[in-house]
Amino acid sequence: MQPENATPDRPARDTRPHRRLISADRVQGAPVFDREGHKVGHVEDVMLDKLSGHVAYAIMSHGGFLGAAEHYYPIPWTMLHYDIDKAGYVVPLDKAQLESGPALDKVQIDDDSDWTQAVHTHYGMPAPFI
Repeated sequence: MQPENATPDRPARDTRPHRRLISADRVQGAPVFDREGHKVGHVEDVMLDKLSGHVAYAIMSHGGFLGAAEHYYPIPWTMLHYDIDKAGYVVPLDKAQLESGPALDKVQIDDDSDWTQAVHTHYGMPAPFI
């Protein structure tokens, strides 16, 4: 029998608090909660700076049904905080703030030249380190 959060193609997430490192493929699919504790989406992907190796953004998926009409919201990685009890990430935002943020489609995600500054301006975060 597989653990509750396992799927045939993905092992269960290790939610033990003593583990500080996690692989990117295990971050994908992790739930994202607003500051009130309501689930607002999940991590679709992470964007890494190729030269520094730093995580720059989480691409949060929100809305849609079975992948159709989903919206993708890039969120500066420094805004996400891992909550051991929730086994997911918490952002200091509410649903309205997230939905009013820059939204991307699958094609736009890979073209970071057009959306990085808009993301940082929207969330009031410092310019990206990249």
